Amino acid sequence: MSHLAALKSSLAPQIAPDGAAEMTRIASLKTGAFWNRLGARFLPFADAATKELPLRRLLRLSLFQVSVGMAAVLLTGTLNRVMIVELGMSASVVAIMVSLPLLFAPLRALIGFRSDTHQSLLGWKRVPYIWFGTLMQFGGLALLPFALLVMTGGGKGPAVVGQIGAGLAFLLVGAGMHTTQTAGLALATDLAPEDARPRVVALLYVMLLIGTMVSAIVIGRLLADFTPTKLVQIVQGAAVLTMVLNVIALWKQEARNRSATQSAIPALPFREIWAVFIARPKTMRLLVSVGLGAAAFSMQDVLLEPYGGQILGLSVGSTTSLTALWAVGMLAGFAYAARHLGQGTDPHRLAGYGGVIGVAAFLSVIFAGPLHSVLLLAAGATFIGLGGGLFSVGTLTAAMAIADTDAGGGRNGLALGAWGAVQATAAGLAIAVGAFARDAISAAAIDNRLGPTLAGPVTGYVAVYCIEICLLFGMLVALGPLVSGTSQTTLTTRFGLSEFPA
Repeated sequence: MSHLAALKSSLAPQIAPDGAAEMTRIASLKTGAFWNRLGARFLPFADAATKELPLRRLLRLSLFQVSVGMAAVLLTGTLNRVMIVELGMSASVVAIMVSLPLLFAPLRALIGFRSDTHQSLLGWKRVPYIWFGTLMQFGGLALLPFALLVMTGGGKGPAVVGQIGAGLAFLLVGAGMHTTQTAGLALATDLAPEDARPRVVALLYVMLLIGTMVSAIVIGRLLADFTPTKLVQIVQGAAVLTMVLNVIALWKQEARNRSATQSAIPALPFREIWAVFIARPKTMRLLVSVGLGAAAFSMQDVLLEPYGGQILGLSVGSTTSLTALWAVGMLAGFAYAARHLGQGTDPHRLAGYGGVIGVAAFLSVIFAGPLHSVLLLAAGATFIGLGGGLFSVGTLTAAMAIADTDAGGGRNGLALGAWGAVQATAAGLAIAVGAFARDAISAAAIDNRLGPTLAGPVTGYVAVYCIEICLLFGMLVALGPLVSGTSQTTLTTRFGLSEFPA
């Protein structure tokens, strides 16, 4: 018995540590599993990563969207203000310059198609288009500040030389942005597995917003004390940063496959492929719906805050909160989409819900003016975001389905390019039309040319919101047959925060 007790006492120090280590290992595994579940459920983009496309690689690829967002801030925000205020340029000339990049938006479908069928001795399809798009962005940004200074008399040479140079610079930046973004989204779609593609493309669009917001804050602070020299430094610094970000984004992303980019059979022309693509069931209706809906939800982008300030007398801080409420509405719409798409709801039906909510939202904004109700205006702003979120999520999911099935194998660039071309063109034109319509109708109303009942600046705003309601009804009409003729979506993966498109 004494020997047995001695043996137990000698083994006890060895058994205890082993048992403690095993318990520690089990606790560590449970903790890791908990954080994995937590991350996949609540952390943005955690479920966008896959074995084929890890999160680190995906985030690196998304840097090209950051550069596009930075260029967008420079063109439509910072330089817009600098050209009018500091450089004293005419607002109409500035509007023409800023709208020049929009000329390339309809070409996104052609760019996507060319990247689908590109034949290269190096074995790349998407990389050459992203690279040349980067070069065009770099060249346009490098030329732009000098052209603006010459154009406004701040440099040597006739002003017409500066005007030509500025126009060329805006065209180069616009062409580079559309080329880089279209080919980059197609590359991300190629790299991601089919079930993860909507989430991957959505992450890239959110990175575009992050790049836009961060660039706006940084550039605004740097240009707080404006000087021509500082303008040149900032814009050319953005050109260099664009090159750096896009090279990092491209590094070892697309595998070289010479057999896939060297075909003995000549590729069909774009015209024939596009005719087949458009003739496919649901494609044309979806694109028409995207155009009408994008125009409807974008026309008020530059009018909502002025409406609150001019008609309801709100302060700058109060009108800025309207944008925050719009963002809250977008997130709420996304949460609704997360639940119902996960249950198999038809994405076309979801987009239709967004249109109906948008109609109610614009009616709330319209009645907020005569009733002088800030609460009604805030509710309208929130529901505009809610409807826009549902519409964006629904059309994004439907467009990704086209890229996966209707477009055929290897046509991701064409499908995404067509979706992006319609959305960007419709939104850009709608913003311009809305601004001009508001100015013209308000001027006529103030001059009492529309009768005493409509005399006042509110008439122009109301007219634009009524146009948006009509566009939403048109979108619902175009979308209706897709809903009635489509069974429940085959989307089986969870749709959460990381799928938020824009």
